[in-house]
Amino acid sequence: MSEIYPGIASSAQQASNIKHPIPLQRRFQTFADIWLPRLVLSPTILLSLIFVYGFIGFTAYLSLTPSRLMPNYTYTGFGQYAALFDIDRWWVSATNLGIFGGLFILICLGVGLLLAIFLDQKIRAEGALRAIYLYPMALSFIVTGAAWKWILNPGLGLEKMVHAWGFPNFSMDWLVNSDMAIYTVVIAGVWQSSGFVMALFLAGLRGVDDSIIKAAMVDGASLPTIYRRIVIPALRPVFFSVLLVLSHIAIKSFDLVMALTAGGPGTSTDVPAIFMYQFSFTRGQLGLGAASAMMMLATVLAVLVPLIYLETKEARRAS
Repeated sequence: MSEIYPGIASSAQQASNIKHPIPLQRRFQTFADIWLPRLVLSPTILLSLIFVYGFIGFTAYLSLTPSRLMPNYTYTGFGQYAALFDIDRWWVSATNLGIFGGLFILICLGVGLLLAIFLDQKIRAEGALRAIYLYPMALSFIVTGAAWKWILNPGLGLEKMVHAWGFPNFSMDWLVNSDMAIYTVVIAGVWQSSGFVMALFLAGLRGVDDSIIKAAMVDGASLPTIYRRIVIPALRPVFFSVLLVLSHIAIKSFDLVMALTAGGPGTSTDVPAIFMYQFSFTRGQLGLGAASAMMMLATVLAVLVPLIYLETKEARRAS
């Protein structure tokens, strides 16, 4: 047949040759779909494992050594932790963190939720107001601390301005008052972060089904009742995210405190992040600083793990 119809034979052979690359292409495409994302992400994952978790492990080991100015890899157990707990300044900084963190989180939650509910009423100039409320989050904590340091300075800011208005008895000396200085850090932190919390809550509010709200209004429920009984409970995942973010901000509040009060007056605004920095890098107590850093990590985990557990449990119950 090939001798009689050579054209047909050559065409059939070409057709058979064309079919072979198709499985190869599919195999290559499958390989690319599976392995290409892994190859692209592997450097980032590897660097994260080294420079995040690797250094966490390195810090944990240093906290079990007598390291001072330079690392000393001799294992000595939990002596650094015992020494840490014997230092009064550590407990002062931990107490300050509890005051700052508790007030900061609660006030940011309240202010952010109220602002989100206010903007959720579809008022005029909503976009401009949202931008104004969000603007402080665009600033660094160093800038925020410096700005509020000027505002709350008795000789430069708010107190001097009110005196110039004719109220000489007005006093706002919290920045230099050791009993009130920690609350100035709370004010600056809330001013910076409440707009961000508002944005998260506003996104959650816009995701609530309008039909449920309309049905409740038809049944005669007032707007405060609708928000209290229907809308706010529906924001549980948003509350979870906000608590995680605010807890993280509160625990690592080094730059805000340093710019605003530098831990003073005295140690009245000292926090564990400042304690860790000073003992590790200015006092030559590297092992003690590592122990304080691990206690900060334990604080983060103490907040994070229960929240993740509760959220996972609720998600399983809902499913």
